Amino acid sequence: MRFFTTFLCLLLFASVIACSGGTNKSPTTTASGTAQSSKIKLYSTTTKGYIMSDKIVKSPEEWRTQLTPEQYHVAREQGTERAFTGDTWNNHEVGTYQCVCCGNDLYRSEHKYESGTGWPSFWQPVAPENITTRADNSLFSRRTEVICSRCDAHLGHVFDDGPKPTGLRYCMNSAAMKFVKAP
Repeated sequence: MRFFTTFLCLLLFASVIACSGGTNKSPTTTASGTAQSSKIKLYSTTTKGYIMSDKIVKSPEEWRTQLTPEQYHVAREQGTERAFTGDTWNNHEVGTYQCVCCGNDLYRSEHKYESGTGWPSFWQPVAPENITTRADNSLFSRRTEVICSRCDAHLGHVFDDGPKPTGLRYCMNSAAMKFVKAP
């Protein structure tokens, strides 16, 4: 009975972590109590160079008005779309994949490859600064979560079974990205 109770507690804890809504970090606060945005360095494919950008912080209500229910579930609640159903998993056009929440450039089409998983897969991001990784130990597994550096949107996970030259597979959710076709 004790094992069963412990197992149920662990299952409940994993469910709470998996459905916690991502990381809604607050902006830093000054001594006067006013919000102060933090600047981050990102690579822009439009300017072909680095830019300084504000971190984007919004309330869950603001994200809900901006995103579709599926986009909100994936990007803000760390959800996952079903394999072979997303808009970009089978896209072969030339362009840039951007964060659906904030427009941050994430991946280029020339770094996309067919992994056979049913999700868009890339062997490297636009720039290391544009994404952030962190440990994801939810659902009794050890994975590395990939989030947008600008708005903390959940994008997917990265695995070490990808092609050369990096050996990485950035397995992303189509619902967390929008595709911008090259001019």
